[in-house]
Amino acid sequence: MKVLVVEDERKIASLIRKDLEARGFVVDLSHHGDEGYLYATTRPYDVVVLDIMLPGRDGLSILRNLRERGMDVPVLLLTARSELNERLEGLNLGADDYLTKPFYVEELSARIQALGRRGSGSPRSLLKVADLSLNLLTREVLRGDTRIELTNREFVLLESLMRSPGRVFTRAQILDQVWSSDFDPGSNLVDVYVQRLRKKVDGDSADRLIETVRGVGYRVRGPGG
Repeated sequence: MKVLVVEDERKIASLIRKDLEARGFVVDLSHHGDEGYLYATTRPYDVVVLDIMLPGRDGLSILRNLRERGMDVPVLLLTARSELNERLEGLNLGADDYLTKPFYVEELSARIQALGRRGSGSPRSLLKVADLSLNLLTREVLRGDTRIELTNREFVLLESLMRSPGRVFTRAQILDQVWSSDFDPGSNLVDVYVQRLRKKVDGDSADRLIETVRGVGYRVRGPGG
């Protein structure tokens, strides 16, 4: 699989390239938006990873121009944690997925592999696990035909779990993704929010989707679980 990574933070870009190449990917790397756009429009790629904040053309303008040219290569956006509007704009422009900084390179690799397997033309604005669905654009969450009302923090927590069904997230990883590293990893904040989320999502249903893995953390039940 051939991947284009457009990321101006050279340390992050180097880590991404090293991890992807270790997994057998062929990687082209660009640190500038104009160069990245040139690569994306003149070379064939299976997946394009775009940072939104770039010198020259920014990631969203690159994405917009790719879609206007009729290019349907899968695009994964790298975004700042606080920039919800940019993430929504990216999905509306045709991004297939996004990942907020900071992130684990292992998760980025998994996302890229999933995009490559799925191919283009299938945006990830809708996440589904069993009869649970989460719409990133409308912020609507449904369990079957029942709408579930979530706070913003609960929504982000559920989204993080649903993006990797079956994967166990430690409390520290959830704190990092949903809150920030400023919180004490020994606090029970994650446990409290997971319990709130479980009550809303699973309720009294015998078909439990949010699972506790004792001594490790939490996960949303994976396929075949």
